Amino acid sequence: MKDGNLKVNIWVFFPTILFLLVTVSYSLFNNEAFLQLVNAINDWILSKFGWLFTWAAFSFIIILAIVYFSPIGKVKIGGAQAMPLVNKWKWFSIALCTTIATGILFWGCAEPLYHLNAPPAGLGVESNSAEAATFSMSTMFMHWSFTPYAIYTVSGLSFALSYYNYNRPFRISTLLYPLFGKMEKEGGRAILDILCLYALVAGMAASLGAGIFALMGGLEIIFGVNKSNFMIGIICFAIVGTFITSAVSGLKKGIAILSKWNAIAFFVLAFLVFILSDTTYILKVGASGMVDYVQHFLSRSTNIGSSLDKTWLDSWTVFYFANWFAWAPIASLFLGRLSVGYRVRDFIHFNLLFPALFSCVWMAIFSGSAIANDFANQGALYDVLQAQGEENVLYTILQSLKFGSAISILALVMIFVSYVTAADSTVSAMSAMSSIGVSPDNPEAPIWIKIVWGSIIGVIAAVMISSAGIDGIRLLCVLGGFPALFIILMVGIGLLKMVFEEGVRR
Repeated sequence: MKDGNLKVNIWVFFPTILFLLVTVSYSLFNNEAFLQLVNAINDWILSKFGWLFTWAAFSFIIILAIVYFSPIGKVKIGGAQAMPLVNKWKWFSIALCTTIATGILFWGCAEPLYHLNAPPAGLGVESNSAEAATFSMSTMFMHWSFTPYAIYTVSGLSFALSYYNYNRPFRISTLLYPLFGKMEKEGGRAILDILCLYALVAGMAASLGAGIFALMGGLEIIFGVNKSNFMIGIICFAIVGTFITSAVSGLKKGIAILSKWNAIAFFVLAFLVFILSDTTYILKVGASGMVDYVQHFLSRSTNIGSSLDKTWLDSWTVFYFANWFAWAPIASLFLGRLSVGYRVRDFIHFNLLFPALFSCVWMAIFSGSAIANDFANQGALYDVLQAQGEENVLYTILQSLKFGSAISILALVMIFVSYVTAADSTVSAMSAMSSIGVSPDNPEAPIWIKIVWGSIIGVIAAVMISSAGIDGIRLLCVLGGFPALFIILMVGIGLLKMVFEEGVRR
């Protein structure tokens, strides 16, 4: 179990695997009862705490603004003598490609069609109207730019300062050090780690399942490959094998290389769609959507004075925010580890400001293109969404463009690489958290732990696809956001405590 000074943390590693096996077994043997139970818990959380998800996410933007302009903003992560682990371009590309990159590829074209064709009743706008298009674009900015990145940035910054400046261990409990100080009891730390790992593995497996279907849809549209269990198995094996190999190679090799080329591909794909689609309309609807987003940001973040009904908010905004919270504790370990040698303000630039601005541009291009396409074809793209699923919307748009087949192949490769990039970084962080002895001088977990976690995620995804249990595991990821919500809230309070009481060790 040892690799140099590293060894497995049995109190985190084995209980998490046991709970995952119990959950998957229950889903397999009594899927109907499983989904019923999870749905009931999910509905209760949304009815009682939906408001807290939106308020908490909004408060993090305020907290980060306070931190940015406070003296802490000038503090160097790791101390005055610390040297950067990666350069700024690699830092940006890794932060961009390991957080919501897979989501903007998958949902950037599909989600706006829902809001265009079925806007909230309380909004008072007609479907398929110019007003609905503006609301649709504004909503994409709301769901995919500054707010989700603020959730990740608060947790990642707290971990970075605690891990590097206060020499705390590579554990979820380190997130709470600014608020509570040292957590000496191993039991409390292990419970936090197990809870976050459990939610994340379920979410990653669900995401892998969705990614497999998206890739299968692309192969079907572009190459005419028929969907089959054999092809699904081949895709699953290719993805899992690639991200395990990348994770095993470590942060400075596989993950950094994949992120670099994936970020370049993002820029290339966005540029091609921008110039080959209805460019004028993209600029117009993007501008009107941004104005609407800014005007209604406060009301839609807090639901004070908003015309959006609670059912719509729970189904869309709260659902997304719950997912961001579920992933935040683990993402914070990875994003925080990257930041050594840079200042706190740099951290906010590269984990919030720059990725969020890129996401706004991306959504203007792809969501705008989807809206324009649906208008031009009298709702035909929305028919594709309803008949063939979200995964086929992007390819349908790309195939309608000049050089559509070549661009579709690029998108297909990007979907593959995007999931691999996000997965290998997360597997790296999960493995480090399941180990004892990980430190800034010894940052990588034993290889066999990375292989085990990567394989488990692949097996669970395969089981979910074959048993149609993916919806239940998706809900588990949302449920994981509920305890994570309170963890990250305490993290935010801890950051404010640093600002107003303690400062940061330099």
